[in-house]
This record gives sequence, C-alpha cells and structure tokens, in this order.
Amino acid sequence: MNNPYDKQVGGSHYKNMKIQPSEFINKNQLPFAEGNAIKYICRHGSKGNKQDLEKAKHYIDMIIERDYSDEKEKSPLLLEKEWATINKEYIRQQDPRHNQEWKVNY
Repeated sequence: MNNPYDKQVGGSHYKNMKIQPSEFINKNQLPFAEGNAIKYICRHGSKGNKQDLEKAKHYIDMIIERDYSDEKEKSPLLLEKEWATINKEYIRQQDPRHNQEWKVNY
C-alpha cells in the first residue's frame, strides 16, 4: 500500500515539508479548526502569503469562540468578591459554627 502522504494533488507546497501538516494533524487527531490553522501557518511562505496567515487567525478566532466564549474579562474587584464567596462557603462546610449569614463589604 502506498503512503498517501507521498502524493499531493495541486502543487508541492506540502510535499517539500519534512512533516506534512495533514500527517501531523491526522496522527495527533486534531479537530478541524486546529488542523486548518496549522495548515495555513505551515504553507504561508510557499503558497498563500499574508492571506494564509489571515486564514489561520480566522480559525484561531473560531477556536477561541468555540472553547472560551463563556469567559469574560473580570475586574480584580469582581475576582476578589468571587474568592470571598468561595472562601465563605468553604468555611461554612468545614465548621458548622459559621453557618450564620456573613456580610462581605465591598
């Protein structure tokens, strides 16, 4: 059986690489968007130039939206309030004497 990575349809910009992006992507079982970002980054110098880098950025933006869209910029004060709430709940669970309602002033 022939190695499918020995053949490229439409150019040689991948065949000239030591490891073709498709082989790396497939062997690492990367999702579609991650694979495309890698592919465009690898080929920009020999095929699509700046446009390939713009395409890679577009796929990275898709990954960020897909995986991290629920994270919002949090101010230090908001983070401090969240940690105060977490710590308060932890202390309540550890020591029943602290089951009264606590007031946190911010």
